[in-house]
Amino acid sequence: MRKRSSLLFLLLMASCSLAFSQEEAIYLTNPSFEDMPRHSKEPVGWYDCGGDLFPGESPPDVQPSGEFSVTKPANHGSTYLGMVVRDNDTWESVSQKLSRPLKKGKCYEFSLDLARSELYISLSRANNEQANYITPAKLRIWGGFGYCDKQYLLDETPLVNKHQWMQFNFKFEPIADYSYITLEAFYETPTLFPYNGNILVDNASPIKPIPCDEQVAEEPVSPQPEEPQDIAREDPPRQPASTPKPQKPATATQTTPRAPDPEPEKTIAGVKRSEMAKGQSIRLDKLYFDADSSRIQKESFSFLNEVYEFLDVNNDVVIEIGGHTNGLPPDEYCDKLSTARAKAVADYLASKGISRKRLQYKGYGKRQPVASNKTPYGRRKNQRVEIKILEMGGG
Repeated sequence: MRKRSSLLFLLLMASCSLAFSQEEAIYLTNPSFEDMPRHSKEPVGWYDCGGDLFPGESPPDVQPSGEFSVTKPANHGSTYLGMVVRDNDTWESVSQKLSRPLKKGKCYEFSLDLARSELYISLSRANNEQANYITPAKLRIWGGFGYCDKQYLLDETPLVNKHQWMQFNFKFEPIADYSYITLEAFYETPTLFPYNGNILVDNASPIKPIPCDEQVAEEPVSPQPEEPQDIAREDPPRQPASTPKPQKPATATQTTPRAPDPEPEKTIAGVKRSEMAKGQSIRLDKLYFDADSSRIQKESFSFLNEVYEFLDVNNDVVIEIGGHTNGLPPDEYCDKLSTARAKAVADYLASKGISRKRLQYKGYGKRQPVASNKTPYGRRKNQRVEIKILEMGGG
C-alpha cells in the first residue's frame, strides 16, 4: 500500500511540475503574423508604433502581398511581417501585450525567423524617387509597461543579411516586470546617415523561462524544413516482352584511375593561412565554457582540434590566446576568469603536442569590449576567446 501511495505521489508531483512549466511560458497573440496580405496595415493582434512616433508614415506590411515587389513565401503559415527603415530617419515597429509579464530577475529564451527581401520597391522619403529598400537592418526587442513603451532593450540581432529564412535565438534578462513587448526594425549602429532597408519577421516562439546560466545559440540557424508528404505514385506500365537482341562481346577498356581529392586546407575558425597577417585577431566562435568557469564544454573539443591541426602543420606560427568577459562583474573577477579561460585553451593545445613556446595566453577582462554591455546580445559578443597571430614565417 505504501509503495502504491508513493507512486501516486510521484505521478501527482510530475503532473504538477509539467503544469507549472507550461503555465510559466509566455505566449504572443498571432505569433506567425497571419492576416490578409496587404501593405500599410499591421497584422491582427499587433499594434503599429510608427503612427505615434512618426505621424504621416505608413504602418508595416503583411507580406507577401506583391506590393513593393515582395513575393518571398512565408516560412511558417501563409504570411509574415514586413518592416522597413527609411532614409528620413524613421523606422517601423509593432507592439503587443504579453499573456503574462516578464519577471525581474528571471531569464527567458525566445526565437524568431528573420530574412531580408531581395526587393522592397517604394519611394525614397528623402528625394521622392523610386528606391529599393534592401540595405540590411537589424531587429531590436524592447520590454515596457504599455504599447510601444521602450523601457529596456531585451536583446537585438546583428544585421540580417541573408535572403533565406534563418532562426534567430534570444535571451531576455529583464530588470523589471514588463508586460508589453515591442519588435523594432533599426539601422546598423553606429551609422552616420539613415538608409532604406527591410527586415522580414515570422514564426515567433513562446517566451520560455530558462536558468540564467543557460546559454542560447548565438549564431542564426536554418529552420527545420517541414517533412515532405508521401505522394502515391503508380508503377510505370510494363512493356511487352520482346526477344532480346544478342549482346556484343565486351571489350576491355583502359580507365585512368581518379586522382584523390586534395585534403582541405587547415584553418583557424575558417580563416586560411593566406588570409592571416601578423597582429590579426580571430574569434573562436564555437568555443563554450561552463557558466562562471574555465571548464571547456565537450562540444568545443572538435573545434579546438581544428586549431591544433592548423598549428601542427604551420609550425612557424606563434599565437596569443586572449580571454575577454562582459562588463557586468567586478574588474578583479573579470581578469581572473578571462585569464583562466585563455590558459585552459593553451593547456589543451599543449596537451595535444603544440610547444608551449608557441602558445602565449592573457586575460583582458572587460577592457576590450566589441559591443554594448547594456544588452544580452552585446554581453555575449564581449564574452569571448580570441587568437592573435604573433609570428608567422615570412610574415
